[in-house]
Amino acid sequence: MTKLQGNLSGIRNSQIEQIETLYEYPVGSDEFLPPDFARILAEHSASINREISVYISRSGEILDITIGYIDNVPLEALSLRRSLERLSMVRCIHTHPGGNAMLSDVDLTALKTLRLDAMCAIGVDEQGQVNGVSAGFLGERVGGMPQPWVTAIYPLDKVSQQDWLDQIKISERAVLQGEEKLGEGPERALLVSVDSDRSLDELEALCLSAGAMVVGRFLQQKSRPDTATYVGSGKAGEIALDAQALEADILVVDDELTSMQASRLEELVGIRVVDRPTLILDIFAQNAVTSEGKLQVELAQLSYRSRHLKGQGQAMSRLLGGIGVRGPGESKLEMDRRHIRERINHLKSELSKMERQRGIRRKGRERNAVPVVALVGYTNSGKSTLLNRLTGSNVLVKDQLFATLDAVNRKLELPDGDSFVLVDTVGFINKLPTELIEAFHSTLEEATLADILLIVTDASSPEFERQHAVVEEVLAKLEADHQPRIEVLNKCDIAPQAAMDSMPNAYCVSAVTGKGLESLLDEIARQLRVRERPYQFFVSFSDYALLSDLRKQGRLIDEEHKEQGSVVKVMLDQAAFGRLLAKYGSSLEEYEENA
Repeated sequence: MTKLQGNLSGIRNSQIEQIETLYEYPVGSDEFLPPDFARILAEHSASINREISVYISRSGEILDITIGYIDNVPLEALSLRRSLERLSMVRCIHTHPGGNAMLSDVDLTALKTLRLDAMCAIGVDEQGQVNGVSAGFLGERVGGMPQPWVTAIYPLDKVSQQDWLDQIKISERAVLQGEEKLGEGPERALLVSVDSDRSLDELEALCLSAGAMVVGRFLQQKSRPDTATYVGSGKAGEIALDAQALEADILVVDDELTSMQASRLEELVGIRVVDRPTLILDIFAQNAVTSEGKLQVELAQLSYRSRHLKGQGQAMSRLLGGIGVRGPGESKLEMDRRHIRERINHLKSELSKMERQRGIRRKGRERNAVPVVALVGYTNSGKSTLLNRLTGSNVLVKDQLFATLDAVNRKLELPDGDSFVLVDTVGFINKLPTELIEAFHSTLEEATLADILLIVTDASSPEFERQHAVVEEVLAKLEADHQPRIEVLNKCDIAPQAAMDSMPNAYCVSAVTGKGLESLLDEIARQLRVRERPYQFFVSFSDYALLSDLRKQGRLIDEEHKEQGSVVKVMLDQAAFGRLLAKYGSSLEEYEENA
């Protein structure tokens, strides 16, 4: 005899054995729901105060009996069909103890997603009597998905057995009509956090950047995540029901999960689980453009996955599309630890070569005494728009998180003839994966070695103070908190006055309208010149090389011709003076008028 499935805790063995005898109940080929069978189910359901579901094949064989909870029952996928486009050739009969026979949203979602012949609900009162029966069937497909319709609630003795069996045949023909295939739409994401609504808002923005459609949100405020399931088994059960009712494809979790948490939660909710670091890595994979960016993303993906191999089971063998499995590293999901380690070592070697090349370019800028100003800030704070506005560039700008990954360098001429290199770096975010900081360290190094940091904050965001604090934390991790800095409040054209008043020393600008940019450039020029001091040298007419280097390394402010040469007044910073002194030695002695 086939065993009873589901939630059997607290049920006496004698009751389990009695329910198991229903596997042998004869269902005639002309019966949709035998009345006596329905009454027996109702009695058992009332006695244990739980839902009972039964799967019946078209031949009348009872394939499965499962016990659920008082208000729901897990519905497993059973199918006897030969084609996924057809019905499953199985109907589900289940009880609603203490309730009526109306089909729930979860019931209808199961009907659609499992392609059941029919979904039937039996209302059961407290005395174990059937108080009504209803059934749902599928019709033609709309948007690629068969649409359900539901009968009225009938007394058990008024159920038309043959009409409902005939309706299964009608449904079989209907689901093969309408649109042919379900189109490639965005993934339907259900979000869950144990932090706050604010954190959920940011998680939703990340999902939108990844191309997913958010269909629901859960907030389970806890002092710390549950060690086994992140949210607790009870909340996981609620999420499973909503995931089914909302037809969600993935559950996106607002923190990093352990391997055990991920596998256990996926088991409980019945859909794929993606944590926050995986989501961010996926966005980076989509937005990486340059060879270096792609290598950095793959390194971060593999480093993260190498820590989460254990316990992933089917997730590691799933070579599908979707969040968490895109990008340069997607074909590496089947690698074992040894192969992943070898690939990581190779990626690090390639990135080291690129880092050396960047170092050569940086030394070239240093030799030419070209200062560097780095734009840093929270993701989507408008750094790329600001760079475009200041330099006349056309760097990609999108209203989404992490639209720009690769460091972009543009030279900017100041009105007085001076120039500097403006660098746009990758944006920061709360709970930024450690692997990303490590993989993008060489890119983020542009910020650590910059002469001045422009800390760009989105003044229009209600979370601008928290975002600014996150930027400070990441800069501290990068040991980039020692340089001169200029605070910039961007989007001031749409920001509330209170936000601008809260940071009185910041420069309020609008990268879109150009408001405040002239004052910002003046401050950049002033800070660049703080590092300089005036020098006066005598340069003979024959020493053209020194005069040329003085023009390159510094800023000439006066030149007076004498009989043997020129007296040159120049602004130099300490580094430039040191380089000239090393090259020319005693020829670089400062000139005094009375000498």
